[in-house]
Amino acid sequence: MRAGIIVTVTPDNRHRLETIIRDRNRSQKHVRRAVVVLATAEGCGTNEIMRRSGLSKPVVWRWQERFMHAGVDGLLKDKTRKPGKPPVPAETLQRVLDLTLCEPPGEATHWTLRMMAKAVGIGASTVQRIWKMHGLEPHRIRTFKLSKDPKFAEKLKDVVGLYVDPPAHAVVLSIDEKSQIQALDRTQPGLPMKKGRCGTMTHDYKRHGTTTLFAALNVLEGSVLGRCMQRHRHQEFIRFLNAIEAEMPAGKVVHVILDNYGTHKHPKVMAWLARHPRFTFHYTPTSASWLNAVEGFFAKLTRRRLKRGVFRSIVDLQTAIHRFIAETNQSSKPFVWTAHPQRVIAAVQRGKHVIESIH
Repeated sequence: MRAGIIVTVTPDNRHRLETIIRDRNRSQKHVRRAVVVLATAEGCGTNEIMRRSGLSKPVVWRWQERFMHAGVDGLLKDKTRKPGKPPVPAETLQRVLDLTLCEPPGEATHWTLRMMAKAVGIGASTVQRIWKMHGLEPHRIRTFKLSKDPKFAEKLKDVVGLYVDPPAHAVVLSIDEKSQIQALDRTQPGLPMKKGRCGTMTHDYKRHGTTTLFAALNVLEGSVLGRCMQRHRHQEFIRFLNAIEAEMPAGKVVHVILDNYGTHKHPKVMAWLARHPRFTFHYTPTSASWLNAVEGFFAKLTRRRLKRGVFRSIVDLQTAIHRFIAETNQSSKPFVWTAHPQRVIAAVQRGKHVIESIH
């Protein structure tokens, strides 16, 4: 026991301490403190008291001293602590918010925690707390693109109408191409995932060429027809249209949703369309390729098969893509469009008004 500390336990104190230890509803911190005092009264050394109570030496000494000065009641109360850091003044808080919404000084494009903390004269953790409180994230940015097509509303309703209420006895296809898909081979084999560590792969790679995937999503069935080709000119697009023509049931009208890529409007493509009257092209508004349903399949293909894939040749890449398409078709579901056209049009109009007001 520390010098100058004297622990004297009276019969009344012992009864109260033993009652605390036996009480199953008592807080464990109170039980440990009672154990410290009783073990001290028995003449146990500090190491033995630490073993019985599970507390560290400074904590044992603290409660021995507390009992000496305040008795059993002192063990059941925690002293009030000094108040923490004072709240951030309203002027400082407002200054952080005002600076965050302005351009940072120098050549930096956005504020960082340390830049803001230095500019205002507070800690970086305080800046982080203020930003989190007000939903500010200067380090993040979201991309967007507003269509300037004068016929945006008309084309939007045309395309969405095919998704929501397709014509009877017709096939609706969403067609596009995913170009420049690289056959990337890693320079070293990666390590598999295990407990406590994610899978690994080298940051560098070997290129083995590229391929272009032409894909057509059947909106009513969710199935995909795909062909891999070396280039994405009008010649390849016409070949893909011929493949679609061969796959479509006889007597079915085919509505095709396309973006405004020049290949899709090439004179020879238009001539092919004139020779196949059952095909009708529906173009999405400019800068609105997100309306094309097949883009969702391309995103799924990238995330699940291409991003982490290792391909030692173009043939390996094309084989993997075709296998993924076949696997997707085994569990295909109809494409469902949920956004109402008027909501989309209203959102675009709001975006244009905001941009015009700022710039």
